[in-house]
Amino acid sequence: MPHYHAIVWLDHSEAKVFAFNADDVDVKTLHPHDHRAHIHHKANTVGSGKEAADPNYLHQIAEALATAGEVLIVGPGGTKLELIRHLHKHDPQVEKKVVGVETVDHPTDKQIVAYARKYFRAADRMQP
Repeated sequence: MPHYHAIVWLDHSEAKVFAFNADDVDVKTLHPHDHRAHIHHKANTVGSGKEAADPNYLHQIAEALATAGEVLIVGPGGTKLELIRHLHKHDPQVEKKVVGVETVDHPTDKQIVAYARKYFRAADRMQP
């Protein structure tokens, strides 16, 4: 059975995409091509002081979400918002599937899936 729902947990160094139904879960882990542990610019630079997420990394995530019917995006920092901006600009067909963006810290894989199942049960009940 194909998986209609998906959740992606991401930060600047890793994305975990979970496609799931009531009984099954598939997970895919993605990393930026040029991952560096240190993401901050030097002091006294213009801007937020943080490097933007790699556009190729964001596109890989979008591709992994393309077959889902509904998507929940979660993560601890601003990378999830960078993903939303990327989807809006480059992958609007995936952006239309996003039903929520939530801030969560660093849960285990089981906690992410449990969170998503609970979220989608509540969201599905609100649909006409």
